[in-house]
Amino acid sequence: MRENPFDLFRQECRAVLAQALTKAFPEVSSSFIINLNKTPLLELGQLASSISFELAKKLDFKPLVVAEKLVESIDKSQFDLIEKVSTAGVGYINFYVNFPKFSQLTLKVIKDKNTNYGYIKTENPAKIIVEHTSVNPLHPIHIGQARNPIIGDTLASILRLRGHDISTHYYIDDVGRQSSVVAYGYQKLGKPRSAEKPDLFVGEIYTVTCCIVEIDRLKKAKNKIDSAVTVDDVKIAQELDEWLTIAVELKEKYPVLFEDLMGRISKDENPEEEINSLNRRYEAGEPVARQLIREVSDLCLDGFRQTQSRVSVFYDSWDWESDFVWSGQVTKAVTQLQASPFLYFENNVWAFNADKAANFLKLKSKLGLKENHEIPSLTLMRADGTTLYTTRDVAYSIWKFQRAEKVINVIGMEQSLAQLQLKLALYALGYSKEADNFTHFAYNLVALPGYKMSSRRGHYITFDQVLDEAIERAYQEVCKRSPMFSEEEKRDIAKFVGIGAVRYALIDVDPSKQVLFTWDRVLNFETNSAPYVQYTHARACSILRKATDIPRVPVAYNLLTEKLEQELILQLSSFPDMFIEAAEYLKPAAIADYANTLADKFNTFYGALPVIKAETPELCSARIALTDAIRTVLSNALSLIGVVAPERM
Repeated sequence: MRENPFDLFRQECRAVLAQALTKAFPEVSSSFIINLNKTPLLELGQLASSISFELAKKLDFKPLVVAEKLVESIDKSQFDLIEKVSTAGVGYINFYVNFPKFSQLTLKVIKDKNTNYGYIKTENPAKIIVEHTSVNPLHPIHIGQARNPIIGDTLASILRLRGHDISTHYYIDDVGRQSSVVAYGYQKLGKPRSAEKPDLFVGEIYTVTCCIVEIDRLKKAKNKIDSAVTVDDVKIAQELDEWLTIAVELKEKYPVLFEDLMGRISKDENPEEEINSLNRRYEAGEPVARQLIREVSDLCLDGFRQTQSRVSVFYDSWDWESDFVWSGQVTKAVTQLQASPFLYFENNVWAFNADKAANFLKLKSKLGLKENHEIPSLTLMRADGTTLYTTRDVAYSIWKFQRAEKVINVIGMEQSLAQLQLKLALYALGYSKEADNFTHFAYNLVALPGYKMSSRRGHYITFDQVLDEAIERAYQEVCKRSPMFSEEEKRDIAKFVGIGAVRYALIDVDPSKQVLFTWDRVLNFETNSAPYVQYTHARACSILRKATDIPRVPVAYNLLTEKLEQELILQLSSFPDMFIEAAEYLKPAAIADYANTLADKFNTFYGALPVIKAETPELCSARIALTDAIRTVLSNALSLIGVVAPERM
């Protein structure tokens, strides 16, 4: 595959080793798979095989003896990209690349493929739905939730460039008590419009309504306490004190809104029951409830779209949870589950025995669970007939699989149990193939040092606020570093640097780990951040601009003999391998890690070796070609994670 230089070298190594194996040990050659691993140091070659250790066990020889015999049997006339093969240590076989040929191959492929370099197409393209973000339409997207859209968008980008047919979906969770709370408050206010961003306004209504309704509920519960105080009574008193404290904060923050809602809600004898009634009526599809909750949800979603467009995140489909309820698809899924041996009725609720299903269908080992691991049951319906989120998600998942071969749900790891129960429900319903192709991409949340977020209490920092501050901080940095730019140029640069910094920071940490969001890390121009990689790309562009006046001579690839140059060639040639791994194993963080490593190597090269002022015109031309290739690959890597690769900074 000419578009993957390192894989060409790997294939050649595997081929010559396979021939040597047949020649040296024909009696066992067919039973061995040849695996090759990259070496940690340039001096040890570029690929190594440990096959001698496996052969030694079978042949009762020392591994080094086996390795020496294999190396002796290698046909050197087959070499093209291989320079030499030697034994190493106590039995490893190391392969050394022919750098003059390999450098020429790599740099020419990058120049030829240009913006498409590295994006190797799969031989098995599939229709894939990536469902991501799906923040409830109750308040603005806050920084604690912002990792989801960035991960989802990056995964979709990687898989699309891998050759898959990708559709991105936003699941609108509009069924449930929370949606009824905000709709109740919105209705009490007379369905107002506000000059501020709609999701901000909806969030204010939700927070204040929550507070007032909780205080009303807890006061009524406290009034029922008799002389024999219980642990639950103490808990009620503590919760009431907490909400009264929050009420003081909210009165200061939203004085007009708080007083208005308090006056209107206090006229209802039982606000809690009003909300529950609205929830039941909405799930039943009652027209007035439908119109009300859809209206306030749409307001919030309009704000979401404005925020998402700032970071270039868009969706192919917005899927309303309520549509699956009203269409009967949720009822159908529950009815089908009731026909299985895994449902039981207890305490007036229907529940799915997920553990029984896993044991009966022999799925625990397949799902990576220990046989003695007990999976909690999933409640499907409440006593009042309303369904739960995961129940509705079963119907939604079946719908998605009618439109795609694979489904990836980007959902926080706190939902791991629910996603496991959902997968088991699909197996129980007979959707085994679909369940096999269902992936929960779990990720840890974003934390701000010293700040605890709570949506119900109105304690959060919005994604918009973070983006605004990132752009402003980037602007200050640009002014300091590049005072020669015009004000318009500084603002333009600050925008793509700030937004790129946030996107990168939410991607470059392994999904299983929490993102600790600090400005010192996010906007670090010196290491491992979008601004750092962007600045490196701009530096490469600057070198190339200066090189336009230099008379060109043919590129002498054999002059790229410095260790730093060869390490860069290897790094560039490995971009397709890294891309394939990121796509096949869903590793978006690998893209950022690669970009940072390449930037590090290039900056070390730039500091140590002259490009424009190289010793000879031929060496200058070779280093310009290397710099141009680095520029291309940095741009391609940044593009995968939605970060602008600027020519000037």
